[in-house]
Amino acid sequence: MSTLSGLPEWDRCAVMGVVNVTPDSFSDGGRWFDTTAAVKRGLDLVSDGADLVDVGGESTRPGASRVDEEEELRRVIPVVRGLAAEGVTVSVDTMRATVADRAVAAGAVLVNDVSGGLADPAMVPAVASAEVPFVVMHWRGFSEDMNSRAVYGDVVGEVIAELRARMDAVVDGGIAPELIVLDPGLGFAKEAAHDLALVAHTRDFQALGRPLLVAASRKRFLGHVLAKNGAAPRARERDAATAAVSAIAAYEGAWAVRVHEVRATADAVRVARAVEAAR
Repeated sequence: MSTLSGLPEWDRCAVMGVVNVTPDSFSDGGRWFDTTAAVKRGLDLVSDGADLVDVGGESTRPGASRVDEEEELRRVIPVVRGLAAEGVTVSVDTMRATVADRAVAAGAVLVNDVSGGLADPAMVPAVASAEVPFVVMHWRGFSEDMNSRAVYGDVVGEVIAELRARMDAVVDGGIAPELIVLDPGLGFAKEAAHDLALVAHTRDFQALGRPLLVAASRKRFLGHVLAKNGAAPRARERDAATAAVSAIAAYEGAWAVRVHEVRATADAVRVARAVEAAR
């Protein structure tokens, strides 16, 4: 598996657990909104098998409005500090350079920016200076209107091309190529058919030469697949489907999968590794 500076080396697809310190996440908004509950949640995820924990203070669900910077800092930094103090490998999920900077100072070892550095011009210089791994996600715009941007002729080819261009821009901005992780951006300016095509072609992203993070957890396309009589199951009822995608992504060479509930996915990636080893 690919290794990244400052992160442990895993012999299989890593499992990134999610802690949303938000009142309005599509999946679990409000459940871990105070610092104590959020830190406990992160530690529970590690106990369940998470290799690293991604802490975010701003919902990126479709249609979500942005939170202001001071509120995002108030939500995120104490949780990052608390988890890092317990020895957890912490990632910060943010589109703001100031939040990334302060989170790294508080102990985060990876910056996960769903905009790939596009939302805040100061992000790439900040991460370059911090010299930590940086997740560059495929992104076409903020949550308020991203659904209108889900127009593709060849979704796999276009996402790969746009990610390659963004990776080149980030490298030109000073981030070392060996510190970049790529994310196809499932659910972001994508319809269900687009997401399924990207999962089916996970291996194609190896052409970009960087580790791939797959973040399918509880997303709308899974609800679309599982819908009965036109009614999709609620987000928290999509964890078995999430584990299925995690197994596929792991088998197809993903570096890590990002999930809200860890235990089933931790098992899934280990089975995928065992099957791969038996080929």
